[in-house]
Amino acid sequence: MTYCLRELQGKMANDHHHHLPVPNTRRVWVPGPVIVGAGPSGLAAAACLKTKGVPSIVLERANCIASLWQTKTYDRLRLHLPKKFCELPLMPFPENFPTYPSKKQFVGYMENYAKQFGIKPVFEHEVKSAEYDECAGLWRVRSVGIKGEEMEYVCRWLVVATGENAEAVVPQIKGIGEFGGEVMHTSEYKNGDKFRGKKVLVVGCGNSGMEVSLDLCNHNAHPSLVVRDSVHVLPREMLGRSTFGLSMWLLKWLPIRLVDRFLLIMSWLIFGNTTSFGLDRPKVGPLELKSKTGKTPVLDVGTLAKIKSGDIKIHPGIQSVGNHSVQFVNGRVEKFDAIILATGYKSNTPSWLKENQMFSEKDGMPRKPFPQGWKGEYGLYAVGLTRRGLFGSSMDAKRVSEDIEKMWKAEAKHLSMTIGRSFTLQR
Repeated sequence: MTYCLRELQGKMANDHHHHLPVPNTRRVWVPGPVIVGAGPSGLAAAACLKTKGVPSIVLERANCIASLWQTKTYDRLRLHLPKKFCELPLMPFPENFPTYPSKKQFVGYMENYAKQFGIKPVFEHEVKSAEYDECAGLWRVRSVGIKGEEMEYVCRWLVVATGENAEAVVPQIKGIGEFGGEVMHTSEYKNGDKFRGKKVLVVGCGNSGMEVSLDLCNHNAHPSLVVRDSVHVLPREMLGRSTFGLSMWLLKWLPIRLVDRFLLIMSWLIFGNTTSFGLDRPKVGPLELKSKTGKTPVLDVGTLAKIKSGDIKIHPGIQSVGNHSVQFVNGRVEKFDAIILATGYKSNTPSWLKENQMFSEKDGMPRKPFPQGWKGEYGLYAVGLTRRGLFGSSMDAKRVSEDIEKMWKAEAKHLSMTIGRSFTLQR
């Protein structure tokens, strides 16, 4: 071990000499895990570890916690699932919060959560690479601050909590560069105020696309929605209970296909046949589709009524875009003032995590299906990459903290004494 450490130090000195142009690179030995990302998943992991006596460092590229929620979501956003399914471990939502808390309430809850557990992330430090050093049996996590200052954190455990929504997905659409009006991703959309009286094309029919279309309607814009694929739209509530809660309860007693059949019958009774107004349902039921592909059914908050009434028009896929017009695959051409891309997000782990066992290079998600995807080799973990929302983040955070605690108790004293001295490396 000592030989390896000396070799690692030598390599670090070399790195310092040849690869790092910034003279003030600092190296820090972190006795506990480094957590990448200060969203709900990162906070949940840090809190669970803290209560078990394991310290951690949370690195965050933005200047605030939960930056996706704070800076890249629209004003009318509320939690899509009831609050009891969205609370983080060890701290329930305040009792006076509504069933579906608003964006502002949820952000406030997360800020209080960080305060409650004394979580102070290192903000404005973007992780550029994280690599396992086999010789030393340690992770080397390199980050760059807003002023270009470089840091290297050396740690035994690495927790990936950058989430499924790290980067906006912008599709290639023929001619979109020629479009004369505004083109934006939903991550830039706040509300429909500036689109009053304008014809707006929303591309993508997930929860965001549906809600943005409704918001545009409520601001007296004229939205159209591109629905390329089949989609399951379910009522947010049925029989006086949340559809999600009811589904979870039914799944305890019935097979998934039977629960799906029940959901589709109830949806048909409430909405009628969605195909009649342009929304074809997939052949596979909503819960089965979710478990197989990760594709979430849309929970309706009022958009469907506007589609039925014709206030929101439905179009098939886009063929090409012109100066102020769009041609659809059915040959129809229409004029629009703006295009909003509700085309979702993706994980960004392949861009910084130098590892190809646990995470797929294609989509940046764990290769192992749920519920095995939270643990990799060599002290690598994932929190909040299960395609199961905040509910999944809490489950992951608890598992990860329990796993690290076992090793922490066994190794912490020994590691701190032997490596801590060697690693107090100043420039």
